[in-house]
Amino acid sequence: QVTLAAGAELDARQVNQYTLILKAACPGEDEVEERLSVRVTPGHVLHCDSRFASAEGAVVEVPADVAPRTPLYAVLPQPLGGLTVSFPSLSFLQFRLRNHNTPLTLTRRGLVLAPDNGFDPHKDTQTFRLEIEVTDRHGHNCSGAVKVEVQPSRRLHVTFPEPHRAVTVTEGIGPREVVTQVHARGDNVHYAILAPVAPELFTIDEVTGEIRSTRRLEVTRAHLLIRAYNALHPEDHATATVNITVQGTDRQAPRCVPAIFVSQVSETVSPGSTLVRLRCTDSTSTDRCLHYALEGPPSSLSHFCMEGPQLKVNTTLDYDSEAMAALGFQFTATIVVTVGGQPLQSTRVPVLVTVTPVNEFRPACPHGATFTVPETAAFGSVVGRVAGTDRDYPLDSLEYSLEGGSGPAQPFSINRRTGEIRVVGSLDSQQQKNYRLVVRLTDTHNDLDLRKRHSRLCDVSVRLQAVPDPLPVCIPEVQELRITAGSPGSRQPVTRLMCHSSPDSAALAYTIVGGNEAGRFRLEGNTLVYIPSDRAEPHPFVLLVEVWGGSGGHRRRSVVALVVHVTPRSTPVPLSTTTQHTVSRATDQLVLQGPLNPPCPLTPLSPQTLQKEPLVVMQTEAVWHPPAWFVAVLTISGALLLATLGCMARHLLCR
Repeated sequence: QVTLAAGAELDARQVNQYTLILKAACPGEDEVEERLSVRVTPGHVLHCDSRFASAEGAVVEVPADVAPRTPLYAVLPQPLGGLTVSFPSLSFLQFRLRNHNTPLTLTRRGLVLAPDNGFDPHKDTQTFRLEIEVTDRHGHNCSGAVKVEVQPSRRLHVTFPEPHRAVTVTEGIGPREVVTQVHARGDNVHYAILAPVAPELFTIDEVTGEIRSTRRLEVTRAHLLIRAYNALHPEDHATATVNITVQGTDRQAPRCVPAIFVSQVSETVSPGSTLVRLRCTDSTSTDRCLHYALEGPPSSLSHFCMEGPQLKVNTTLDYDSEAMAALGFQFTATIVVTVGGQPLQSTRVPVLVTVTPVNEFRPACPHGATFTVPETAAFGSVVGRVAGTDRDYPLDSLEYSLEGGSGPAQPFSINRRTGEIRVVGSLDSQQQKNYRLVVRLTDTHNDLDLRKRHSRLCDVSVRLQAVPDPLPVCIPEVQELRITAGSPGSRQPVTRLMCHSSPDSAALAYTIVGGNEAGRFRLEGNTLVYIPSDRAEPHPFVLLVEVWGGSGGHRRRSVVALVVHVTPRSTPVPLSTTTQHTVSRATDQLVLQGPLNPPCPLTPLSPQTLQKEPLVVMQTEAVWHPPAWFVAVLTISGALLLATLGCMARHLLCR
């Protein structure tokens, strides 16, 4: 029989199997040796924390001013193997306190709590020991101890540095005015009046300790008992007495000249300058006991100061800033003059100081004032804007003017307020490509004296962008006409050319440049005129007329083709004297088949032959010219495709 040795403890998480060697022998026989394996599996044995289960127990240090029923320690038993019991498992445990001679409390969930009334903060170090037994639902148990050491409180106790105080004030103090203030040391200090229980003349601010009057004070004496206490620990408190004496007075407040000070100060006034010196006297006709103080907004207190009865400038008064503009360029303050430091014997002198501007800076020209405008810009077109700057407030308050004014040599104008340049004349890049304008910037409203103004000349460059005139357009571009010749030497109108160009271009010019044999045709403006001769046979003429538009070096031309069939008067012709055929040109090539100048001599032609129409052949050729970017993209795509195919072929060959 194999049994577990006494005092042995098994832990399956450290050693889970033991191997025993057993030897047995019978008399007269050989010894037999066998092995026995013992496997250890985890069980439900309950173990307590090592510190808690030690002889000394778990030690907890707490301050004496800890709040009542504050959790101080939690008993967390551990199963075999040292794992902490999860919180839900605590519901199956029972905690029992073996000793009851302690003010501490042990809850059903194993929490050790501070006493219901807390610890005594006035005692030295206190020690409490709790012996606790823990039992689970299987009956397994463990026990231990908790040692609670209560340390003296490190909190600063409430004390009055001045436990007795006497205050004397003058009658006439109004309601809710501060009479005096008490101060106590400590944490979370609050104040209260203990006596009188229902104070009639005074009240105290619970947080600041300021004692204020509840009504207008007359001659009297009051004794106040003030308590200061820790709001979190009311038992920590201290008391002080305040004796308040309200005495009468027959002295009057001082009289000051001037009684009100209103002034304008330049922004360039230097710090330390005196703005005003008060002349104040009290009822004793002396100013030796007078005190001067300045009250007002922080901005006023930072810019001005008092040196005795003198109000002086403390810092620079910069008018050209947004902070000064937010104040309305004005500072308000009050000079308080008191007699012997008594608030009731005081005079208040209102002060209003207005800061005036000084024109300190000259305007600045913009960088790179260069503009480009097409030469076809219409009257009033905007060229650009000259954006000058000025550091004087109001910022960039400028007027603009053009030196030399506007005229043929300078066809521009500038807006006086905005600095916007506009076209006010004709522009021609052939005559002048660049204009150099001189713009004067003049600041405004930067000084009280309107005559104090600064100006600066700025160079502005305007470049004309040449715009070519459009080609003259004639409708139609090719005409075929038939006329019957009149009497020789007469003037016979044939047709009028319908051509036009841009609306603002010069008049069109017409010139016959080809096919005018023997000068039979001439142009009168846009009208083609035929001069008949004594020639008896029909004759066709192919005339080329150049139409010129534009002016100067921008002249553009177009060509009009006229096919004129002239029939003599003796030749039978149709009833109409002039026949016009209009051919719309689809391409730039016109092909006329058949002889235009018949060989001589000619045989008389029948009327059917004379009326035969010439053959006009129209040929249209469609050509596609891709853009350059399309060709580049197509080339790159082809190269990438070839490279990809090459890589794939190489990869297949390698495999």
